[in-house]
Amino acid sequence: MFETNVNPGSDKLRDLAFMDLYVRVDHPGQARYRSAGRDYTNNWTRVLPEIYKEEIELIAGKLRGQIENPDSSFDYDGMRFRLSHQRLANGEDWVVLRRISTRVPVLDDLAFAPHMNLHLRRLGQRDGLIVISGATGNGKTTTAFGLINDYLRNFGGVAITIEDPVEYALGGPVGEYGYCYQVQVNKDEDWATPLKRALRWTPRFILVGEVRSPRAAEQILRAATTGHLVITTIHAGTIEESLMGLMHLAEQSMGSAANFMLAQGLTAAMHQTLNANGPFLRYVMTEEGNNGDPVRALVRENRVGMINSYIDKQIARMNTMQGVSSAMHNPGIRKS
Repeated sequence: MFETNVNPGSDKLRDLAFMDLYVRVDHPGQARYRSAGRDYTNNWTRVLPEIYKEEIELIAGKLRGQIENPDSSFDYDGMRFRLSHQRLANGEDWVVLRRISTRVPVLDDLAFAPHMNLHLRRLGQRDGLIVISGATGNGKTTTAFGLINDYLRNFGGVAITIEDPVEYALGGPVGEYGYCYQVQVNKDEDWATPLKRALRWTPRFILVGEVRSPRAAEQILRAATTGHLVITTIHAGTIEESLMGLMHLAEQSMGSAANFMLAQGLTAAMHQTLNANGPFLRYVMTEEGNNGDPVRALVRENRVGMINSYIDKQIARMNTMQGVSSAMHNPGIRKS
């Protein structure tokens, strides 16, 4: 998911394998970085080697006094970053620069099991809502772009992404019949406004970078129930928490109708974590066109907390189906 090739003899920052850079911008300071690896040492911050000092001073100079939006994007030497700016309690100004791959991921890059790729790709032929949840830095945005990139290449159509800031550069033609338009939300604008505007463009796919307001949550549900496939991310610890959080936000804008619309529009919900072996995904998918689907019923009845047992059953069933399919196509595998 990140470009991690390192040239041991290089003194260029772009050749260092890192995920985050911590840079003081109001005054020269000692920069630190966090590794791009996915083992337990990923949480360690290290002092940035002295050979990169000149580049860090150049970056700080470019940013000093120029940060209008505390959450924005930044480009330097062929690298793209998501920037977050903070003024600390001691008066120092710091930024953290999260490195974004310059290559837009495709579904096969995400390191999911092959049978999961098949299930996820099929979702691109449906309408509704795909919710991707997880903690910060666990690849939610990467997965969202991997899906929408795959859908445009395989099924064509118009996609609109609504982000703050725009991360992966997907704008323009995608595949033979797909096209993507990327919208960056103004810092003072409610996300619901560009979402509502986007519906006038007749998009097949809509990607919303993050659910941030009650009105935006309402617009997401309305888009998901009017013939579009909407992909959105949300910070949450579990699938249940993500659905409850989305319902709570939407209820503030549209009242008790929120759970009915979420039940009607929900196509899939996923929770992703990253570890040294790659992404770990818990998921639940609804049955297309079946309003009596058990997951839809639990959402509609505001009993989202009971979905967990159904998630386990669905994952086990899909894994069993994959095992049987593999055995049928491989005579060397014994069918149980």
